[in-house]
Amino acid sequence: MVMTPSIPEWFRKRNVLITGATGFVGKVLIYKLLMSCPDIGNIFLIIRGKKGVDSQSRLNVIIEQEPFRVLREKYPERLKKLVVVPGEITEDGLALIASYKERIINEISVIFHTAANVKFDLPLKTAINTNTKSTMNILALAKKMPHLESFIHVSTSYCQCGEAVLEERAYPTEISPESIICTVNSMPDHVLNAMTPKLLGKQPNTYAFSKSLSEDLLFKSNLPAGIARPSIVIASWKEPTPGWIDNINGPTGLMIGAGKGVIRTMLCNADYLTDLMPCDIAVNSIIALAWHVGLEKPEKPIFMNVTESGENPISWGMALEIGRKHALSNPFSGPLWYPGGRITSSKILHWLTMLFFHFIPAYFLDAIIVLTGNKPFLVKVHQRITYGLELLQYYTTKEWIFRNEGRKNLQERLCSSDKEVFFMDTKALSWDEYLLNYILGTRKYYLKDDLSTLPRARQVFRYLYIADLFVKILFAVLVVWFIYSWMNTSKGITAALIEENEI
Repeated sequence: MVMTPSIPEWFRKRNVLITGATGFVGKVLIYKLLMSCPDIGNIFLIIRGKKGVDSQSRLNVIIEQEPFRVLREKYPERLKKLVVVPGEITEDGLALIASYKERIINEISVIFHTAANVKFDLPLKTAINTNTKSTMNILALAKKMPHLESFIHVSTSYCQCGEAVLEERAYPTEISPESIICTVNSMPDHVLNAMTPKLLGKQPNTYAFSKSLSEDLLFKSNLPAGIARPSIVIASWKEPTPGWIDNINGPTGLMIGAGKGVIRTMLCNADYLTDLMPCDIAVNSIIALAWHVGLEKPEKPIFMNVTESGENPISWGMALEIGRKHALSNPFSGPLWYPGGRITSSKILHWLTMLFFHFIPAYFLDAIIVLTGNKPFLVKVHQRITYGLELLQYYTTKEWIFRNEGRKNLQERLCSSDKEVFFMDTKALSWDEYLLNYILGTRKYYLKDDLSTLPRARQVFRYLYIADLFVKILFAVLVVWFIYSWMNTSKGITAALIEENEI
């Protein structure tokens, strides 16, 4: 009987190709492969030049970041396995020069396609070219690879938002991806923008639409493939270090805005479960799926929802309360005001709160800023915040069920050492401890706000708390005075009318 190889054993001497290497998931994926699969072959990274910085220089900057600190200090030789491939995934042939293209075709065994633009408000043409056409281009190259054993496409669990229950299966699109790619690249932008709502159908935005089309391309590819659908990917649980995060997407932006006292309301159902997925658990699941596909050699893609799915449930309201507790104990530097506010499922209450606690103070303070001879900015900040909250509220006012039997079954299939190294069990996670590390990590790694500044930040928060309390008391006194004055005025008018009638 042939023993099933462990994940590190299976990756031994296999060469890997990664797209999206400069992204959040891509960085953690590279770290994990180098750290936990020491005998892996070369890891080819398709990286485009950006803003005058060439591909190799961009990788050099990434290697100096926190995820690779342990590798730099303990295993610097493993970093030599990284091979930069200048290219552009939205271009035909990935814009690869002949020598790189030939080497990739002949040497690659595993592909991780993680590249994507996750913005919800992209123009349709940009979203399709970045997320769908890029998939078509990488698939065209993959079909030429004689040694390809596993192609993993990283999608999203929000690829079929019109479905209340997302199964681990294919969802054929009503329009072929090829025709959409052709349409968006041949139609004038103003016409395409007018047609976008009709083309999206049940999808809430161009991101979800483009990812659903990408899945359809892969389903029809006849390659040994897996489609991983992570939910809301946020800071790391354990690796590369607790709380590591490098972006402001989704909950991270909300956390910073609320923690600095800028965001004071959000339209959200507090009782609905959210589906938060630490990036290291997501990456471990993606790597395990690649191993699984390589062993099974499926004729059709294996779908896997990389979701928490109620195994260790946490609601939006619970996440907010835990986050509020830790944010007040470990405040961000440079707050605008003392944090406060609430989430609500009432649109009327939400917009009233926006008016009284976002825009009226913003206009008032901007007026003072203008009088001091400086340029106003707070109204523009709150306009951007309002726009961002509107994009997110589709997801915070709905609830989905994500079936994840595939991920649970895959976890059970792992040997004991793989279960420990490539941990995937969300039940072992303490949300209280995790959210504390998430806040501290956001502070340290994204905001570059060293933990040594915490004592000063706490002192500032104490002053702001007193100021906030004073303003609230003053506001309450003014309201009482207004009501009292109004009642006295009303009594006076009523008495005068009665006296006049008696006369």
